[in-house]
Amino acid sequence: MSSAELTYYRLAPTVQARLLGAAVVGLALLVFAGTAVVIAARIDFAWLFVPLVLGIAAVIGFGWWLRNKAYVLRASAQGYRVAFVRGAGVREARWADIQEAVTTIPAGSPCLELRLKKGGATTIPVTIIGIDREQFVREIQGYLKATIKPLDTTSGQTDAS
Repeated sequence: MSSAELTYYRLAPTVQARLLGAAVVGLALLVFAGTAVVIAARIDFAWLFVPLVLGIAAVIGFGWWLRNKAYVLRASAQGYRVAFVRGAGVREARWADIQEAVTTIPAGSPCLELRLKKGGATTIPVTIIGIDREQFVREIQGYLKATIKPLDTTSGQTDAS
């Protein structure tokens, strides 16, 4: 698959902000622990800059990754792959393997559920995707409709003349 064929559905900005906030809290804990080590070991406070600079670089890198690389769903003409969703069920399948797509609300969170012909399902919470819910469902329906082959109405007919 070439990258031109792929569509990425990224994380919603609110989810990105929550994850980045957790990373900043982790940085604060790292600096706190570093301060305790510096005080207990009675070493120069300049050593605090090492975990601080590394932590800031890590938080910036994590924020860039969340914004530009992390995705919830990667779709192509052949199928899809889900990432970053715990409890998604089947994480990868072809569009042709899907029996039906339905919207559900498990645990009060609206989701799109892709049920497979051979059993199993993929559950995608639409609130964590950075796109309008209705537009997301329409685009997934478009992928599904593109895999449905029209019936050949000319086969089976005989020429009576």
